[in-house]
Amino acid sequence: MMLGTEQAMIVNELEAMENEHIICGYPTLINWDKASVEKVSALIEVRVTPQRGMGFDKVAERIYNYPEVDAVYLISGSYDFMVSIEGHTLREVADFVSAKLSPLDSVLSTQTNFVLKKYKDHGIIMAEKHVDEREKVSL
Repeated sequence: MMLGTEQAMIVNELEAMENEHIICGYPTLINWDKASVEKVSALIEVRVTPQRGMGFDKVAERIYNYPEVDAVYLISGSYDFMVSIEGHTLREVADFVSAKLSPLDSVLSTQTNFVLKKYKDHGIIMAEKHVDEREKVSL
């Protein structure tokens, strides 16, 4: 209605964009700090040796096929990939890195960074605004 277009036309356009992988999904963003479920998020920097003729793509594919992996990004800087994962405990994340990620032939080194607090995620502010409860004093 806001676009002045028929609903069927919008639905068809969205479906076409989904089929062309322009729209890749509709993820739900959860503030785990407010849920009763414990989650540990980690960002793992990974340095690799690219495979001949395949570059970084084949290595990235091996990494992103693990069910624990939420995201894999090719990045610039000292490392080649940024891998995002979530686990229930620090041990679960550590086990993934030591048993699955680090032993891959192409992996040269990893650095695991645990997320301590999310202030903003996917454009959404996660932290509650601080309310100053002090009383105003005027002289």
